[in-house]
Amino acid sequence: MKPRKTDPEKTYDNEQELPLQLRERKCIMAKQYLMAIDAGTGSVRAVLFDTDGNQISCVQREWEHHEDPRFPGSMDFDWVHNWELACECTKGVLSETGIAPEQIAAVSTTCMREGIVLYDKDGNEIWACANVDARSTDEVGKLISMNPELEKEIYLQSGETYALGALPRLLWVKDKMPEVYEKIAAVGMFNDWLILKLTGVEAVEPSNGSTTGIFDLRSRSWDASIAKRCGLRDDIFPPVIESGEVIAKINAKGAADTGLAEGTPVVVGGGDCQLGTIGVGSTLPNQAAVFGGSFWQYEFNTDSGATDPLCRVRVNCHAVPGLWQYEALAFKPGLVMRWFRDGFCQLEKEISKKTGEDVYDLMNREAEKIPAGCYGMMCAFSDVMNFISWKHASPTFTNFELDPEKFNRYTFYRAILENTALLVKGHMDLVREATGNMPQEVIFAGGASKSPLWSQILADVLGMPVKVPVVKEATALGAAIIAGYGVGIYKSIEEGAARTVRFDRTFEPDMKNHAVYEEMYPIWRKVYAAQLELVNEGLTKPMWIAPGL
Repeated sequence: MKPRKTDPEKTYDNEQELPLQLRERKCIMAKQYLMAIDAGTGSVRAVLFDTDGNQISCVQREWEHHEDPRFPGSMDFDWVHNWELACECTKGVLSETGIAPEQIAAVSTTCMREGIVLYDKDGNEIWACANVDARSTDEVGKLISMNPELEKEIYLQSGETYALGALPRLLWVKDKMPEVYEKIAAVGMFNDWLILKLTGVEAVEPSNGSTTGIFDLRSRSWDASIAKRCGLRDDIFPPVIESGEVIAKINAKGAADTGLAEGTPVVVGGGDCQLGTIGVGSTLPNQAAVFGGSFWQYEFNTDSGATDPLCRVRVNCHAVPGLWQYEALAFKPGLVMRWFRDGFCQLEKEISKKTGEDVYDLMNREAEKIPAGCYGMMCAFSDVMNFISWKHASPTFTNFELDPEKFNRYTFYRAILENTALLVKGHMDLVREATGNMPQEVIFAGGASKSPLWSQILADVLGMPVKVPVVKEATALGAAIIAGYGVGIYKSIEEGAARTVRFDRTFEPDMKNHAVYEEMYPIWRKVYAAQLELVNEGLTKPMWIAPGL
């Protein structure tokens, strides 16, 4: 039977009289969505969610940051091409879903932190670098020689050192590109750059702005005197607007570029880790999350903007107004895993090709048979963070015997998993020493959380429950929650997280294994210190060292 055609000229007294086709279309058109645009280190993506936190679509484009051959370590950001890629993502989501642009209730943005964009007086980009830019080693040395105590003074106020902040990069522009430096009218971050392209309005928000090292944490705003003390201009800082506020609406050009509807509210977002914590439900003081990827971050929420007197751990503004975050970074755990997989797991890779089973799952199955503590073997890769003097030992496995039954590639593999979990314990202790507080449980997200073995080892090492969320795009979901809060869909950021964040599994600690790791941890710290001393003596090469050290 053919469907009955509807009469477009006919009017109806109530909704129940509408033909089924029209009622269904009206229901679909009434549904609202939230879009996050995420400018990551390796890619840009547009992710669409419904208001219950279900991911509807994600379109991603990879991008690259090219080194200027004149300046080793540089990573320039191509704002022309990369904006085109961002627009491909937004248009791709609309095309893929068939959702009308008008159904998107709000848009928010997030990005890799530390990358900066410089603008001229007309709001045009004149210089930009990605977060992985490492060209300013000379400038770090210059700052240290100028005043050896200045870095500590800046940290105590801003929560940042020279290792990741914008100060050495701005000084580099002043020294190496004075013609660009003279034209600077404003400095911003990449999430703010996306908003500028959408709306024509320029502002910075605290969660990412504070990573520049030119913020006063307590006031959650620029402190231009910090720049002045470093020999930099103090008149290049745009307004600050808190995350969750509607900054503007998409203008005609933004709509034409992206395919989004002109007039769509744009809500101020935040840095990737801060929005990631919202996207896994960590929105209150004393809650904590661990994000496991190429790098691992331990994020602890606090209602105080106080810093660590010993300058060991990073402190940022949270994207939740009135909260701050202690952040401890572990370098390269995910990259270490990839190295081990590609260098030593050829057999599992061949099996994977035949069966379709993931290489890591094959390795996990065998590593589960290895007892906690790996028969006393341990390794050294990333160290517990020391922000003011940040370096890592040369990669090392130690304390193994020439017994292939006990010490084989599965033992070495498990040792890497345990090493990273011990790092998290070290970071948790570090933050407890600085704040006096510890979480009761930890939320574990990111690619590493897909491993049940790694999740269980983390719970065993910490001696507390580890909760793994369902969501795979935590940062984008956090941006969507912020967007929904900004336009009143959620009464608060906390309510938005409670409505949208769901958990897949909770790993309870095995207290027998926990006892093994409690005994192992202080030994591991001493072994690592000895390996680091070899680096200090110039006998081995560090896995990573901060600029200027």
